[in-house]
Amino acid sequence: MEQSIIIEKSIFIVVIFAITMLMAMYATLAERKVAAWLQDRIGPNRAGKGGILQPLADGLKLFAKEEFFPNTPNKFLFVAGPAISMSTALMTSAVIPWGDKLHLFGRDIILQATDINVAMLYIFGVLSVGVYGIMIGGWASNNKFSLMSAMRASSQMISYEVAMGLAIIALIMMTGTLSLREISAQQAGMNWNVFYQPVGFLIFLVCSFAETNRTPFDLAECEAELIGGYHTEYSSMKMGFYLFAEYASMFISSTILAVLYFGGYNYPGIEWATENWGVNAANIIGIGVLFAKICFFIFFYMWVRWTIPRFRYDQLMRLGWQMLIPLAIANIIITGIVILLTQ
Repeated sequence: MEQSIIIEKSIFIVVIFAITMLMAMYATLAERKVAAWLQDRIGPNRAGKGGILQPLADGLKLFAKEEFFPNTPNKFLFVAGPAISMSTALMTSAVIPWGDKLHLFGRDIILQATDINVAMLYIFGVLSVGVYGIMIGGWASNNKFSLMSAMRASSQMISYEVAMGLAIIALIMMTGTLSLREISAQQAGMNWNVFYQPVGFLIFLVCSFAETNRTPFDLAECEAELIGGYHTEYSSMKMGFYLFAEYASMFISSTILAVLYFGGYNYPGIEWATENWGVNAANIIGIGVLFAKICFFIFFYMWVRWTIPRFRYDQLMRLGWQMLIPLAIANIIITGIVILLTQ
């Protein structure tokens, strides 16, 4: 029995990693298509029908490029930087419930790699390690612009993790659990947390932009000031790892937003679908609903990138420390008062 569970979970983890990489790969195409649509252009359309093979061409180009090592005293850390960024981007998917369950081969298969009761702590722990990937890569590049970019990215991510954590505290007070599976189960139908925690959702959304280094928080990569940011000295697949890590992080953060505030795999009428169409059909629809929510948030990330200009660095820090953190603390106090009065 234990061996079958290990095989089942191993297959599930490989599938989730493959889906994450596929979504990250085609998010690069979607980014350019959305940019072209907003700017009244066509976008990539040469590689395959409608540019469908463009991400494969980009990957092949990165694989074929020459490996370049700058004059750095520590080649090991230079290689470790992108590896850490890519690993942390993929590791967070382990605790996400991608659906409820499927009844196959005479047993229930839970659509989650692992259900731990401290899933949110795990996610924040992994995200905190992600800072080291950028900092190590920028420092080991032996380039002053890369180091400056890495320092910007690190201070930005650390600053906004505080507000993000405070926003989650209010949600945990309301749900009474750190398990993403339980949080999803409590949002059955349209009982979504965004209706009870709109301020917490907005804080978490803004912090997600900062955590993934997306515009208007892409101070670490601003080409006008820092050439290319912390990955200026990188080439070939090490450069590709940094780029893929950003899009994988965008996919995972969109998933976490959908699970925490928009019901995850839940949708109106899921109980009716389970009773009339069976568990498998209802939960396959739930998986599709979750990915539809994820795609909406990914589109929102891209829409904001090509609409809103970049912040200045002092504006970035002021927003994080002087606005979002006090707002998150006020949200915790109000949530506590409401819980006290309702109970």
